[in-house]
Amino acid sequence: MDLRLNGQHVLITGGSRGIGLACAAEFLREGARVSIVGRNAEHLRTAQARLLQEVGATVFTHSADLSDAQSALDMVEAVEREGGPVHVLVNSAGAARLTPFAELNPAAWQAAMQAKFFSYINVTDPLIKRMGARGQGAVVNVVGMGGKVATIHHLAGGSANAALMLSTVGMASAYAPQGVRVNAVNPALTLTERAAASISADARQRNVPEEEAMRQAQSRAPLGRLAQPQDIADVVVFLASPRAAYVTGIVMSMDGASVPIVV
Repeated sequence: MDLRLNGQHVLITGGSRGIGLACAAEFLREGARVSIVGRNAEHLRTAQARLLQEVGATVFTHSADLSDAQSALDMVEAVEREGGPVHVLVNSAGAARLTPFAELNPAAWQAAMQAKFFSYINVTDPLIKRMGARGQGAVVNVVGMGGKVATIHHLAGGSANAALMLSTVGMASAYAPQGVRVNAVNPALTLTERAAASISADARQRNVPEEEAMRQAQSRAPLGRLAQPQDIADVVVFLASPRAAYVTGIVMSMDGASVPIVV
C-alpha cells in the first residue's frame, strides 16, 4: 500500500533509539524526509549512520533538551529552516523514570511530568500552531499503556501518560477544523533499552531476579512475545499518513491483548 508520504517532512523526537528509530526507518522507506531529535549527540550520529546503512537514506539530526520550552522551540525553528515545513510530528522522546511506589516523593512526581508530558507539549505546542496556520498536519504521540493501566512501579510516569492521552484527544478536537489530525498509540512493554529498565524496576519491587521477571513478562503476553519496535512503527506511520485521513482523536492500545479492556 502506498501511504502517500513521499516528500513529506517528518520530525521524530526520541528518534535515535528504540521505537523512534524504528519509526524513522519506516518513514524513510516510504520516501519521507526525516529529522530526528535526541538529547545525546553521539546517539544521533550512530542512528544517522545506521539508517544510512540499513535504509540507504540520510536524516537531519538535532540535539536538544525538550523538557526546556525554549530549547524545544529553538529546535523546531532549526528543523524547519533546514528541512522546510514539518508535515508530521511523531513524539517519542522523554521517558519518566520507572520508580517503585515506595521510592516516590514530590520531586519524583514532578520530574516525571517534566520528562514525559512537557517534553511532548514543548514541541507540540509551537508546531501544531504552525500546522494549523498552514491548514494541514499530523501528530502521533507514542505514549504507553501506563496511562491506561496503573502499575505500582510506574505511577508518576503513568500519570504523565494519562495527561498526554487527554491532551491528544483535546488537541484533535481543537485542531480538526484547521486540517490537523492528532492521535496516540499506547504500547505495552516493548523490547527496547527501556524494557530492561522496566523489568529491573519490577524485579526490585517483587524481589525476584531480573531474568525471572523477563520470563514472566514474556509468558503473560497473549501473543507469546513482547512487542518489537517495528510493531509500533508500522502503526505510527499509517496513522501519520493520508491513508488515515479520517482517523483523529484516538488513543490506540498496543499491548497484544494483554489487558482486555474496551476504550
